[in-house]
Amino acid sequence: MEKTYLSGRITAKTGDITSEKVDAIVNAANSSLLGGSGVDGAIHSRGGPAILEECREIRRTAYPDGLPTGRAVITTAGELPSKFVIHTVGPIFGESRGTDAELLADCYRNSIRLAAEHSLSSIAFPAISTGVYGYPKELAAEVSSLAIAASLEEFEISEVRLVYHSENDLQRFIDNCRF
Repeated sequence: MEKTYLSGRITAKTGDITSEKVDAIVNAANSSLLGGSGVDGAIHSRGGPAILEECREIRRTAYPDGLPTGRAVITTAGELPSKFVIHTVGPIFGESRGTDAELLADCYRNSIRLAAEHSLSSIAFPAISTGVYGYPKELAAEVSSLAIAASLEEFEISEVRLVYHSENDLQRFIDNCRF
């Protein structure tokens, strides 16, 4: 199943984000930027060592204490079919003193802004923070869709793909998004 929004600029679908042929895929990273489980682990594993090397350099030079929640950085995509990986750290639900929605929206806004700053025209997102970080999928659909729609009014990105791991997750997004 696949659904489009905003005159085809946004596509929500199921799939494997590491297989997406877009200018950039977004990594739901942890603050260390050194790999982890879920999407983060899959991107590092399939993309190869070049991603980790650039992440280590970012940690050494720009973020020695780790990438803050909501911020985004860009690296090579290594062996992935995309050109770049944009790494962003989503909030752990319930641990952000009432700012979970703002921080999750920042992940999407800052990733789209970074793609635009690098003159990229297509970007694919996983469902940020809805796995081990515990963000309720229905709430995440609302927050992410509003943030993406607002960002597309500001930045020239031609295509946004929202890539869900399962049909159930995709349906939850479709039922709760605000496009």
